[in-house]
Amino acid sequence: MQIISGKELALKLKSEMAAEVATFEGRFGRLPKLVVILVGNDAGSVSYVTGKAKTCDEVGILNETIRYDENVSQEELLQKIAELNADEKTDGILVQLPLPKHINEKTIISSIEQKKDVDGFHPLNVAALWNKTDCVLPCTPKGIIKLLKEKGIEIKGKKAVVIGRSTIVGLPVSKLLLDENATVTIAHSRTENLAEVASDADILVVAIGKPKFVTAEMVKDGAVVIDVGVNRDPETGKLCGDVDFENVAEKTSFITPVPGGVGPMTICCLIENTIECFLKKFNN
Repeated sequence: MQIISGKELALKLKSEMAAEVATFEGRFGRLPKLVVILVGNDAGSVSYVTGKAKTCDEVGILNETIRYDENVSQEELLQKIAELNADEKTDGILVQLPLPKHINEKTIISSIEQKKDVDGFHPLNVAALWNKTDCVLPCTPKGIIKLLKEKGIEIKGKKAVVIGRSTIVGLPVSKLLLDENATVTIAHSRTENLAEVASDADILVVAIGKPKFVTAEMVKDGAVVIDVGVNRDPETGKLCGDVDFENVAEKTSFITPVPGGVGPMTICCLIENTIECFLKKFNN
């Protein structure tokens, strides 16, 4: 069993991006800029946004976090996004999810200009992903594929099972695995005979938000297990994944830990997407 460390790969990629960004002021006259909108004080969201800002600083791109009280109106958010869409020096816009219930997340995401949607959630980016045309790839699925390739894990011809159907992780990572010529099965936590389905997978990706849901009997010997979940263990209160790591790890050939697996790559790919959006302005 080998641990797939997102921290290690993220450090390498951040170093490569920093070297590239260091040339931008001389080449383009300015640096890329990411603007993050954070609504409310959810501890997880605040921590995640802080991590994004730290990574921006490490790579050398400009970043700004705009914070709102959880009672902010949808109209005020839409107005701010319209202003950022019109700002030529804002290259990436990200609205941290989840949003309060009185705000329609789909409306907010759809209001972000497609070419500045660094999360890859805009409907036009989602459609382009499935149509194999130019788009911004969603950060977590993009990071998962990078981790698999960095470890030299063969995807072509393998059986992949993705537990989770969200448009943020489950569906797009399924599409990216298909594009790498894997045979993909999409399941969810209530799929009939899920243990049987999951235990047939050479590559098992779990993204359902249920602590320690996947146990050893659900995993094939020698499988690659990618755990996207970030939960609190109900017994210890510590961070844990959707996979019962201690129970599963010895059966796997490769496995991602929580924390330190997929998470660092999500943020790294967000910065990479911001740089790509910046460069497209000058290359088109």
